[in-house]
Amino acid sequence: MVSLLRCQSFKPSSSLICSLALSAAFALSSSAFAEETKPAENKPATPVVSPPKATAQPANKNQVRFTKTGTFDGDSVVKLARKLASKPYVVLKDPLPAGLAKLSYDEYRDIRFNPVSSIWRDQGLPFQMQMFHRGFYFQDLIEIAIVEANQATHLAYEPKYFTAGEVITQALPSDDIGYSGFRIHNQLNTNGVYDELMVFQGASYFRALGKGNSYGLSARGLALKTADPEGEEFPIFRAFWVERPSYDSNLIVVHALLDSPSVAGAYRFSVRPGDNTHIDVEATLFPRVELSKVGLAPSTSMFLHSLNGRHDTDDFRPEVHDSDGLLMFNGRGEHLWRPLANPRQLQVSAFSDNSPQGFGLIQRERNYASYQDLEAHYERRPSLWIEPVGNWGQGAVVLTEIPTESEIHDNIVSFWKPRQPIPAGSEYHFAYRMSWGDEPVAKTNSVVVSRTASGRADIAKSTPRRLFVVDYHLNGAMPDELPLAKVESSGGVISNVVIARNAANNGYRLAFELEPEDKELIELRAELKFSTPRQVETWLYRWTL
Repeated sequence: MVSLLRCQSFKPSSSLICSLALSAAFALSSSAFAEETKPAENKPATPVVSPPKATAQPANKNQVRFTKTGTFDGDSVVKLARKLASKPYVVLKDPLPAGLAKLSYDEYRDIRFNPVSSIWRDQGLPFQMQMFHRGFYFQDLIEIAIVEANQATHLAYEPKYFTAGEVITQALPSDDIGYSGFRIHNQLNTNGVYDELMVFQGASYFRALGKGNSYGLSARGLALKTADPEGEEFPIFRAFWVERPSYDSNLIVVHALLDSPSVAGAYRFSVRPGDNTHIDVEATLFPRVELSKVGLAPSTSMFLHSLNGRHDTDDFRPEVHDSDGLLMFNGRGEHLWRPLANPRQLQVSAFSDNSPQGFGLIQRERNYASYQDLEAHYERRPSLWIEPVGNWGQGAVVLTEIPTESEIHDNIVSFWKPRQPIPAGSEYHFAYRMSWGDEPVAKTNSVVVSRTASGRADIAKSTPRRLFVVDYHLNGAMPDELPLAKVESSGGVISNVVIARNAANNGYRLAFELEPEDKELIELRAELKFSTPRQVETWLYRWTL
């Protein structure tokens, strides 16, 4: 297993696990670059712009493969993906000029998009778009087209779109070398100020924000062979078609062409920013081979430590994570909460289900005092909730947790794995809604897990016996009678189960002890039973040595 570090001096990045393909590394600094440039580029006033280097360096002329200027409709990308999958996979080679191919991180960061060149800047539209330069880890050429009135127009690279600072010594090319990705801006938080809303860059990675959020976890178009001994396969979005938004609609639509040795695919993202930014995803896959290790709607996040896992932790902050739990609404109507962990060994959990209602990586703790980090502000990181559209059938929500010693690694991956493999040569369609921002709103009188903590059970001396404390919050008036608590384990011995009111939390505290005996891994499950009907989250946890 190999995990690639994020660059020093910035925090968010994408998950890179198992046998790392170089193409996946392209997600590394995409969002970091976006965040570095965000403050200066969101000012409505026209900034002072430094021109590109005077002498343009020639580049190899790249042929437009996918985003050719011409007619475009809703089936255009599907037809391209179908045609692409009918042929053997081809590694595309679009070399950069030698100087750009060998840029350092600081040099690459010194190439910034010229904000006065933002697409649609002078048209009074609710969205603007900026592109990312190629270089550093971002070697792949990504094609982009603008769609208007069923006509696609290839967006050629031009040096005027970018400014070069004092660090970079290489000249910007004059030929069409393409881009490495793009980002979309919107007046998300303040009227008149175009904040960064969404980024596509690196393999099939993308991220979005709800109102008031800071970048945290990422999403991907598709997961293949995650945590597999053979090594993970990272599909890439080869090309994008971005529809020109309307003046009177808070909607922007992005089409994407996915390609990989195992599969090609067509994606449509309908993006509506807001308190929670909603993205409706429609996808059609065209497998070249049977997809038996595939993950749909994958999310990638970071979990270092919290009150339920601080082994070997030397950190002034109580908690450090982009997400603290996996939330699931299964097909039987159960609400399940699984706190995340930073295990000593890689672990994969599968939660079998039939037609799931929703699942997602959630940042539930929203109190600054729980993190005490003036720079990262983990309390602002978005949750990402996935709602399948239609019947996804039988399968499992899969959670992969990877050991890490630093917050610069994203070590958490979740997705839906269909029970049946997707056959080679087939066409597989699926759809889902993503909500970036807050977690799903709990119903009145529902009971949710608000906190999980653990430690040794004997305060006087070290002991293998563990004490678990699970706090619940009640959304509504608290009944007079206490609920009954039921705690189960796959091994070891459970004892001293106590349930008490917690007035500070308008809820309850469940405490119990676990004697592991000779077990190295134990699955735990806790339920509260009330005399009156109400929705109560079931607490799940995997204890390991």
